[in-house]
Amino acid sequence: MSEQYGIPPDVEATMSHLDQLIADAKAVPLSSSVMVNRGDIETILQNLRHALPDELTQARWVVRERDEILLRAKEDAERLVADAQQTQAELIAEQNVVAAANDEAERIVTDARDHARKIRLEAEDYVDAKLANFEVVLTKTLSTVERGRAKLRGALETDELDPVQLGDMANDEDDL
Repeated sequence: MSEQYGIPPDVEATMSHLDQLIADAKAVPLSSSVMVNRGDIETILQNLRHALPDELTQARWVVRERDEILLRAKEDAERLVADAQQTQAELIAEQNVVAAANDEAERIVTDARDHARKIRLEAEDYVDAKLANFEVVLTKTLSTVERGRAKLRGALETDELDPVQLGDMANDEDDL
């Protein structure tokens, strides 16, 4: 029984002796009280006082040790929770930075595409204007070439004309 309840053997024996004294004591008539020898009880109590302080000291030490272990466990748990919250905050911040960087990258790419499109359109407009000017110059040049060729053909035809036709042409020129 002593090992089951954690009671040391000498305390257990003293308590058994006390139980035996009470069981063997004479009953007081008309009551539930018993008469015991005061000296026997005092001796038993003194033996218990000598036996119990060591046990109480050990029990207090065990309780204090348990409290310290629980306190350390609580502190460790709080530290782990704080570390986990810090890590979570860092991951969230990192995720926010990555998201912001992705948004900024998308904005930069969109701006670059818009700028490239604008430059391409401006270049196309510039080239179109230059080609239009070149077309006008070419058209004028072609027209000048055609007139020059026509004059050449006209000069050649006048060489082949007879003098009567030349006179008619001279009159036509005077009318002008």
